[in-house]
Amino acid sequence: MNHDHTPEADGSAADGSRRTFVKQAGGLLGLALAPPLTGFAERFAAPAKTLAGPTDLTLRVNGTARTLRAEPRVTLLDALRENLDLTGSKKGCDHGQCGACTVLVDGRRVNACLTLAVMAQGKEITTVEGLAQGDHLHPMQEAFIKHDGFQCGYCTPGQIVSAVACVKEGHATSDDQCREWMSGNLCRCGAYPNILAAVREVAQKGGAQG
Repeated sequence: MNHDHTPEADGSAADGSRRTFVKQAGGLLGLALAPPLTGFAERFAAPAKTLAGPTDLTLRVNGTARTLRAEPRVTLLDALRENLDLTGSKKGCDHGQCGACTVLVDGRRVNACLTLAVMAQGKEITTVEGLAQGDHLHPMQEAFIKHDGFQCGYCTPGQIVSAVACVKEGHATSDDQCREWMSGNLCRCGAYPNILAAVREVAQKGGAQG
């Protein structure tokens, strides 16, 4: 009886398969343990280029270019208050939740406590100090005084700056809309009805210029 597959032949084939597997596995392991290509390694080993230490910054604030020296990590709020003596913007929560630090950057409301000063270079920054024209108050400032839109006054600068932008954005056409778009500015004294009255009056008169 003719047997095409003998035990010896099967054993040899099995040994050959095992040897082939071991060789392939060894090759893969060697490839995995081999050092990476030089360029790849150097790319990851190269030190990152970062700014460190104080550097010169130029901020255009209320229409005037102001130069200061500060570290890249300094916030816009601290740069305004500590370096440029513009203390109208207040530091409330320092987490972007209360709105006391609100300023305008290129006409848009931002929380200065969450914005790095270096990010505001080349942009137009407006603080509460820049709203009045000399002794002539901005219509929003006048409205806040008329409607007694403050008590302790700590949040007032941020409220006024935010209100100016709110009206210019067209987001003060109704009481509910105004409340929604001013909700990022908190008044811990609870002067909201008076603030709302001031903002709505300016919106109705179309006097949010500046």
